[in-house]
Amino acid sequence: MIEKMYIDGEWVLAESGETREILNPATEKVIATVTEGAEPDAFKAITAARRAFDHDGWSEVAALERARLLYAVANKLEERAEEFAELDMLDNGKPLREAQFDVSDAVGCFRYYAGIVSKPQGQTYNVPDAMQAMVVREPIGVCGQITPWNYPLLMAVWKLAPALAAGNTVVFKPSEITPLSAIKLFAIFEEVGFPKGVCNLVLGAGPTVGQTIAASHEVDKIAFTGGTVTGRKIMEAATGNLKKISLELGGKSPNIVFDDVDLETAVDWALFAIFANQGQVCSAGSRLLLQESIHDRFVELLVDRAQKIEVGPGNEPNSEMGPLISEAHMNKVLKYIQIGLAEGATLACGGKRINRKGYFVEPTIFTNTHPEMQIVQEEIFGPVLVVQKFKDEGEAVRLANNTIYGLAGAVFTKDGARAQRIIRKLRAGITWINAYHPTYNEAPWGGYKQSGIGRELGTFGYEAYTEVKQININLLDEPVGWFKRE
Repeated sequence: MIEKMYIDGEWVLAESGETREILNPATEKVIATVTEGAEPDAFKAITAARRAFDHDGWSEVAALERARLLYAVANKLEERAEEFAELDMLDNGKPLREAQFDVSDAVGCFRYYAGIVSKPQGQTYNVPDAMQAMVVREPIGVCGQITPWNYPLLMAVWKLAPALAAGNTVVFKPSEITPLSAIKLFAIFEEVGFPKGVCNLVLGAGPTVGQTIAASHEVDKIAFTGGTVTGRKIMEAATGNLKKISLELGGKSPNIVFDDVDLETAVDWALFAIFANQGQVCSAGSRLLLQESIHDRFVELLVDRAQKIEVGPGNEPNSEMGPLISEAHMNKVLKYIQIGLAEGATLACGGKRINRKGYFVEPTIFTNTHPEMQIVQEEIFGPVLVVQKFKDEGEAVRLANNTIYGLAGAVFTKDGARAQRIIRKLRAGITWINAYHPTYNEAPWGGYKQSGIGRELGTFGYEAYTEVKQININLLDEPVGWFKRE
């Protein structure tokens, strides 16, 4: 059976007839065959979305009706939570418990944005003339959306929920290697009754489908989550019609630990910061900055705990960390480990592929690093942690901000004032004090510097899918008198 894509209310095969096999990274076995879209399929989806927005009335559908549809999606997704969790586990490789959290967050995201659309919006202004000045928010139009493979369902929902809530139509492209939960999600969109052309799913590769969506003058906004190099290409392609852009890109985020912490607690969070989702997280705490006085003891405890992490297929009850997404990505991560060794870093633990079927790599920790190393500066996107030392607050901040990225960061200390000082000096968009990774639908997500443009989630994520319109209403029914009558 070939899984199809969803365009203009129909499940269709690609015009080319091409297909793609989807592998389970834990077993290297084929778990599905999907149709492989290309430019003609993307054009069809864009045309359908354009018609649905401009002519079929979707942009004028009442907010409460849009909310009703999103609540219905959330309910259906919640009913099928286990099915979706198992699908992401097989498709992505992550442990089942992580996939279950993803589904729960996705349900909450739909409900959050369903709730937003019926709340007060807009502003009014007092102006010098006899005018009523106001601002309203309106949908942007056709929104192209491209998501990565590390959170197949959740990243899709982060984009789809606010876009549909705001009254836009969408052309959605999931990662070509993890499309299965998106296909099931669009089946729910069909089931609950979204009109034809409002929700369009195009499968296929980024350089073909993604590029077509980003470059199309019929698309009003492009939203992309993925690597910074690809994000730059998306941005360039979007300049043709100066479409709105949201980019959530890479990171090399610092996790700063001062010497007054409880070591066991901070070690526990440091493990979670880098090894959750196999380190395949844009906001991962991939740089651990330790104050000199606790460095040796902290590393000793950290290595001991890292070596006890159970690595295995996501469906095994004891698995705490799964495989990397693909053979190509695994080889990229292993290459970075070799680069680290060549640069003179000390391999404290891990560093090898695990000798079993699947793309498993040991939890890996490097010490004796310096800021110029590639492994310190570049995003590895795998279970590889680099440890740095610092003497005082000033050096901690300098090291923390010393990359092209600015997505996330954390500080661990019992000194509340110091925590606030450090957090405010971090050039990062998502930060934590005495924690790492918790994220909420209610709060904005996005980064500084080359970690992206714009924000997702919260009211910020909703507003990113709206245009702002100023409306001025004259309260006096009389001539303006600017030009003389005779």
